[in-house]
Amino acid sequence: MMRALRTPVGAVGATLLGLVLLVAVLAPLILGDRATAVDTDDLLAGPSAEHWFGTDNLGRDLFLRTVVATRLSITLALAATGIAVLAGLLLGSLPWLLGPRLGRPVTALVNILVAFPGLLLVLCLATVFGVGARGAVLAIGFAGAPTFARLCQTLIAGVGSRDYVAAARIAGVGRVRILLRHVLPNIGEPLIVNATIAAGGALLAFAGLSFLGLGVQAPAYDWGRLMQDGLAGIYVHPLAALAPGIAVVIAGLAFNLTGEAIAGALGVTPAVGPRAWSVPVRTAAPEMPAPAEETVLDVRDLAVSFPGPSAPATPVRGVSFSLRAGESVGIVGESGSGKSLTALAIAQLVEEPGHVAGGVTFCGTHLQDGGDHDDLLGTSMAVVFQDPMTSLNPAMRVGPQLAEVSRFHQGLGRREALARAVDRLRAVRLRDPERAAHAYPFELSGGMRQRAMIGMGLMGTPRLIIADEPTTALDVTVQKQVLALLATVRREHGTAILLISHDVSVIGEVCDRVLVMYAGRIVEEVAAADLRDGARHPYTRALVAAVPSMTTPLDEPLATIPGQPVDPAAVPPGCAYAARCPLATDQCLTEEPVLVDGVACWRAGEPLPSELEKEARV
Repeated sequence: MMRALRTPVGAVGATLLGLVLLVAVLAPLILGDRATAVDTDDLLAGPSAEHWFGTDNLGRDLFLRTVVATRLSITLALAATGIAVLAGLLLGSLPWLLGPRLGRPVTALVNILVAFPGLLLVLCLATVFGVGARGAVLAIGFAGAPTFARLCQTLIAGVGSRDYVAAARIAGVGRVRILLRHVLPNIGEPLIVNATIAAGGALLAFAGLSFLGLGVQAPAYDWGRLMQDGLAGIYVHPLAALAPGIAVVIAGLAFNLTGEAIAGALGVTPAVGPRAWSVPVRTAAPEMPAPAEETVLDVRDLAVSFPGPSAPATPVRGVSFSLRAGESVGIVGESGSGKSLTALAIAQLVEEPGHVAGGVTFCGTHLQDGGDHDDLLGTSMAVVFQDPMTSLNPAMRVGPQLAEVSRFHQGLGRREALARAVDRLRAVRLRDPERAAHAYPFELSGGMRQRAMIGMGLMGTPRLIIADEPTTALDVTVQKQVLALLATVRREHGTAILLISHDVSVIGEVCDRVLVMYAGRIVEEVAAADLRDGARHPYTRALVAAVPSMTTPLDEPLATIPGQPVDPAAVPPGCAYAARCPLATDQCLTEEPVLVDGVACWRAGEPLPSELEKEARV
C-alpha cells in the first residue's frame, strides 16, 4: 500500500480521495444549516464573493450545497458498490459450491449479464426497484454484480488450483469452509482494488440517475440532483449545473487513481474473464480382485484423459501397481511422463474436464465408486507437494492450517487441535514448534514449510504419503533432511510412501522399488538396489546414465537422451520410446510392448551402443 502511495498517481489519487472523504464527513456538520437556508431576496444570483457559485431559485448557496451533497453522493455510491461486490461474490462462488452441473447455468447467466449494456441494465433495474435513492442504490449495485461475479469466478478458479487448497480437500475440509478460510482471504486484494475503481463508476452512475429524476428526490439532494436543478438556467447561470458535475469528476478521479495505483503496486489486473470452477469426472471402477490384506494402495489400469481439438489427450495410460504397508515406492521419468498426474488421480484431485478411468483401491475402499471418501482420505492419505510455498495458505498461520484436520476428523476443539498441531510440528523435528505454529508460511524457510506439510499429513494416522517432488525446491542439505524425515515416518508409523521425482539418485536412496514412466505408461519396475546396474529398459538406463557421479569423466560431455518426449495427444503406434531409442527395430515402431517380468520392451537387456563403446575403451 505504501509503495502505491509513493507513485505520482498514487499520491495524487490518495490526496484527492482523502480530501473528498474529509469533506463528506465534516461538511454536513459544519455547513448543513447554511446550505439549506432560504434567502428570497437573493434568488438566482450569479457568482459573487458572498456566493462563489451563486444561488438557486430559493436563494440557497450553490457552493455550500455542492459541498454538503458530498456525503450523500459518496455514501450512496459506496452502498451501491458494496451491493455489487457482495452479490458478485455470491454469484462468483456458486459454481465452486454447486459443482459443474448446477454451476454451469450460473456461469452462463453471469456471462449473459456481463454482455448486456451496463447503462441499459441500470435503467431496467431502476424501473423494477422504483424511483428514489433506495431503488437507485439497488439498481446500480445489482447491475455491477455480474462484473464482480466474473472476476470472482476467475480468481476463485485460480486460487482453487493451488496446492494448499488441494491439501485442504485431501484433509476432508468441506467446500464452504475451504471457500471461507482458504480461497476468499486470498482474493481480497484484487477485489478491494476493483471495488475502489468501481466506486468511481458507481458515483457517476448515481449522479446520472439523479439527473434523470430516478435517483435522489427532493428535499434531499446529491450532485446529480443539483445538476438537474441547475439545468434549466445553464445558459444564463452555467455554474449551477457545472459545479456539481465538476465535483463528480473530481471524486470519481480520486477513486480511480487510487485504485489504479494500488493495482499497479500489487500487480493486480482489473480486467476479468469468464472461468468456471469444476469438479472431477470419473468412470465407475472396474471389477477388481480384492487386494492382499497388507496392501495399502492398489491401482489397476488407471488412465487420465483430457479433451483436445481433434482427439483426447491421454497423459496416463493403463498404469497398474500396488503398495504394501511400510513400503516405499518411487516413480521416475522425464517431465510430462505422467508422474504427477498419476498421483493427482490417486488422491482424487483431477478436475473436469479431466476424465479418470480405471480403479484405485485405498485401504480396502474403491475410491472410484462415486461415494464420499473425505474421512478416509483426510485421515489416512497425505500429499506433500513440490513447492512448499504454494502448499500452505499464505493468509493463515501454520498452526490453524494443521489443526483443521483434527477439528474436522477427530472432533477436537480449537485449543486441543492447535496443541496437536504443535506436537506434530515437534514430531517433524522443527526446532521451535510453538513459534512455527503461530507463524505465517512466508516467515518459515523452505525446509521448514516442507516439514510443516509433512506434519499436516501426520495430524491423522496416515497409511500413505504421496510426496510429489518434495525436495525439488530445496537445497541439497535440506533435501537430505526431508528425505530422512520421510524415512523416519515410514519406519516409526509403518506408513507407505509413494515418492515422485525426476531425480533417479534420490529415488534410489530412499525407495524399495522404482516405477519408471514414459508417455503415461510404466515401462519398467525394478528394485531400487538394482536401478543403476540391473535396469533393462533402454529408457531407464538412459535416465541413470544422465545422472553424473563422482566417477564421471570431466573431459567428456554429459550423457543426454536425444529427441523430445511424446505428445500425449499424438502417441505414435508401437513403442512410444522407439523414436529416441538406439535399439529400435521395425517391431518397436509397429507393436506396443506390454509389461512382462517388470519391463515393457522388445529388446530389454540388450547393451546400448554407448555401453559397448565404453567397454571397448576399457
